[in-house]
Amino acid sequence: MQSAGGLSIAAAVPLALAGCGTGGGTTGGKTPIRFLYATGDDTWNSVAKAVADAFNAKSATAVVELDPLPAGTDYPTAMKTMDATGNWPALVDMRDTLTYLEAGKLAPIPDSVSGLLNDEVYAPAEDGDVYIVPTTALNGELGFNMVYDKDYFAEHGLAVPTTYAEFTALLDAIKGNGDAPLATAAGEIWPSDQLWKPLAAPTFAQYSEAGGFWNAVRAGDASIEDLREPLQRLKDITDQYVLEGWQSTQDAQTTTLLVNRQAVMSTSSAGIGRLNDVNKVDPDFNAGIFCIPADDGGINVLKDDVNGDSASGFAISSQAEEDGGKEYDAAVEFLEFYYSVDACNLMEEAGMIAPNVKAADEIVRNSTIPGAGDYFALLENPNLKFFQNSTAWAGFSTFHTFFRQARIEMQDGQTTIDECIAKSQEEFDNQAENE
Repeated sequence: MQSAGGLSIAAAVPLALAGCGTGGGTTGGKTPIRFLYATGDDTWNSVAKAVADAFNAKSATAVVELDPLPAGTDYPTAMKTMDATGNWPALVDMRDTLTYLEAGKLAPIPDSVSGLLNDEVYAPAEDGDVYIVPTTALNGELGFNMVYDKDYFAEHGLAVPTTYAEFTALLDAIKGNGDAPLATAAGEIWPSDQLWKPLAAPTFAQYSEAGGFWNAVRAGDASIEDLREPLQRLKDITDQYVLEGWQSTQDAQTTTLLVNRQAVMSTSSAGIGRLNDVNKVDPDFNAGIFCIPADDGGINVLKDDVNGDSASGFAISSQAEEDGGKEYDAAVEFLEFYYSVDACNLMEEAGMIAPNVKAADEIVRNSTIPGAGDYFALLENPNLKFFQNSTAWAGFSTFHTFFRQARIEMQDGQTTIDECIAKSQEEFDNQAENE
């Protein structure tokens, strides 16, 4: 998905975008459309291919051409390059939604698509039109969790922690056994969120009713200094418990590290998808998941933003409306299929939880993945607390990338926590001022 290597991005992205798709032509009498998406875990990649193949076999008028952006690429940077070159595909796995919506780059999604979804998982923009719809089930960031070796826990008498103190005691116990407690990744920038966000969630949750932490910082009612405690926890965990080499580890590699028992736990943001990846690598591996709890035992989980700059999901480019709108019509047809029961069953079979469609009762749920019960149990956990942390300004995405890199530098010992806070606050203020 994303990478810290800015120079390699500039070179790689135009190549990735240039050779895909065939413009506004036809293929066998059908209208071809490009579907640009960020590759991630193997489960999502297989879902994208399975649904596209099924659609292409069914449709008499359209062909979806997959345009995956390789893992390790900075996806938001790739989107900026795509925009600068005027090379928009018809379908986009969207990031920085508000930025491109305000720039007129997105086309309205019709009722024939949004009407297939539960009302709470999409929302109209200020002009009354819907511009983004979800790719998967909106269970917030419940996918940000720890994947662990259940057999190891059983062998050593360890239990899933119910408070943060129990979590650190668990790390100590594993380290005391002479084993590496945790594998995490920062070879790409974005996986750094996987450990950070659960640690910061209790602080972010305090501002949920006030419109979110970052909006409070922008209004002067909070500051990045308020994140000192989770930053300290992030630094302590990295220094004491994380498997060496995390700075160059790719997100997908953590599955291998876990299955090869080089670490007892690994970070993830893929939820059941990561459990499915583990099962594919080693069907006999007994995996489970849990969320890092807060001091009071609460499990604070960020709710999905169904609109605004941090919202992600499917969008149709306004460029698809050109040339008579054939590409637009084809994109709509694909989305109508994507939210059908048949397509949702394909997703479930592949190991991904299907989107929140109105016909959910007709979907065949996949309960065969080892550890999947842990995920569904989290949804019913009485300590689960959903919170909101939306951002109301388009410049946040640029700051977010900066803040990720600043945290990695702090974790790596290149800077202190004080320096991380100071430089991040300065960057935040500059971005907000230039908005």
